[in-house]
Amino acid sequence: MIHDVQAIAAEVIRKTGKDKPADAALREVLKQIKDMAPFDATEIAKTVFLYYRWHVWLREERGVENKMRFDIRLNERFQANSASVPLAELRANAVPAWTAEEMEVTDEWLLSLQREPKLWLRAKRGTGAALARTLFAADVSPLLPDALLYRGEEDLFKTPEFHAGEFEIQDIASQVVGLLCAPNPGETWWDTCAGEGGKTLHLSDLMENKGMLWASDRAEWRLTKLKRRAGRAKVFNYRSASWDGGAKLPTKTKFDGVLVDAPCSGIGTWQRNPQARWTMVPNDVRELSVIQKRLLANVAPSVKPGGKLIFSVCTLTRAESTEVVADFNAKFGAEFEPLVFPEILGHQSELAPSQAYGATSTAAPTHFIWPQALNGNGMFIAGWRKKK
Repeated sequence: MIHDVQAIAAEVIRKTGKDKPADAALREVLKQIKDMAPFDATEIAKTVFLYYRWHVWLREERGVENKMRFDIRLNERFQANSASVPLAELRANAVPAWTAEEMEVTDEWLLSLQREPKLWLRAKRGTGAALARTLFAADVSPLLPDALLYRGEEDLFKTPEFHAGEFEIQDIASQVVGLLCAPNPGETWWDTCAGEGGKTLHLSDLMENKGMLWASDRAEWRLTKLKRRAGRAKVFNYRSASWDGGAKLPTKTKFDGVLVDAPCSGIGTWQRNPQARWTMVPNDVRELSVIQKRLLANVAPSVKPGGKLIFSVCTLTRAESTEVVADFNAKFGAEFEPLVFPEILGHQSELAPSQAYGATSTAAPTHFIWPQALNGNGMFIAGWRKKK
């Protein structure tokens, strides 16, 4: 059956709002359409997110359909030549004005937000090169040997390699988090805000499916999805538990490592999720910063002497990164010391947004990863070790 991609995309856009994100509206509409080919579904999603990527440029156009036609032409020109959109327009239109008060806003970052997002895969440990040969349209990252940039159009969820658990769809910045956790086989770890389990599965892979891995989340439906994903990936060294982030913990276990991949404003994902640029407000950032500080304080007692506490957020605001670190250091400096992360190949720590990603540098206790650096999400990562 042939579907009108633009008409369906327009229906999704009309259903989208602050209370219904674009991805939720997309799932709702596509679920109602029978015989939807994967290619058509992908094109509809691209059309919807393109609309929000160029949202402010479209304000003079009337009607959703006219706006979509205009943003497609604008995007084609930009992808062919980014200079076709003046930097002054990017500064005025690409992100809300309040962003500059919360973080450093550079031309390089703004340009990256208007580019098409990349699709990253994480192969099972040590199998990246072999998987790239099998999938054909995939390139191994020069930074992480098991991170693959996928360039094809095949529905990856239908490939035998996916069903065999040989890879996960996981952004490269998220993969860096797991590698900086550096869990050892046989250790006991806790992924406190596990969501649907992307980082949980990565930690298990790094632990060679040995030891014990706890995964918790406040939403039971996410843990149900994690269970299905873990079964396909043949992950057996984990157990899940519901946790609302409060002082009452789901277990009395003491851990070799605790990962707090905290709820955040998600500004690091604005390339992939452009509608969020226009629904997030500064007060959300402040409230999330409070939650992040509380989460770290609540889980700190669960870390063994000599154990690690890792904090990560897919955002780049000061309130959700350096301010959280400073708050934790002020409250727990007597118990925890900064964990100096090892270098990951060419990873450069404390990158300024304008710097290239890849120069050799000394190890550091915090890392900023900017979207333009890896063609992935933006991420902030910090770590501590509990004093013995």
